[in-house]
Amino acid sequence: MPEVGDIRKGNEVGYCTPVKVIWEACVDCGKERWIPLNRDTRPHFTGLCYKCSRHLGNRGASGWGRSGVRHKYIIPRGYWEIKLDPDDFFYPMANKRHCVLEHRLVVAKALGRNLHRWEVVHHKGVKYPKGSIEDKQDNRYPENLQLVSEDRHTQITLIERRIKFLEKLLTENGVRI
Repeated sequence: MPEVGDIRKGNEVGYCTPVKVIWEACVDCGKERWIPLNRDTRPHFTGLCYKCSRHLGNRGASGWGRSGVRHKYIIPRGYWEIKLDPDDFFYPMANKRHCVLEHRLVVAKALGRNLHRWEVVHHKGVKYPKGSIEDKQDNRYPENLQLVSEDRHTQITLIERRIKFLEKLLTENGVRI
């Protein structure tokens, strides 16, 4: 097995050309692999392996980016997701990608226990409009987060939608709220 820093010709290790390659480790996950020697002199080279660079998205090089926190990402639904280490106390809450939604982690840390799958963390929408991106990222506990069961969350959501519909109906008919 080669050591980190070993330099060889590409055709000796499986490359089609005799370009010089170096045995390097990914700066994020530590996976070792052969990379072209001139690659680390390029300005866009991050030092990440293929798998880690695919998840680069919003986080920038090596996990730092929009959030300013390592291993904290925005998922398509607008929530923050945090990657946990397997030795973390809250790791049982993590999904297959070893990640947990930040608002669930905030409530779990406040309670000092892991949340069950059927427990839902509801964003109250105190500071920002309901359903907005800002509301989904406002993870202040207990000001904006509330731990409820799944059936109670459904009731809350239905009531909030009904109120919103009725307010819209009133404003359309010229009634001031």
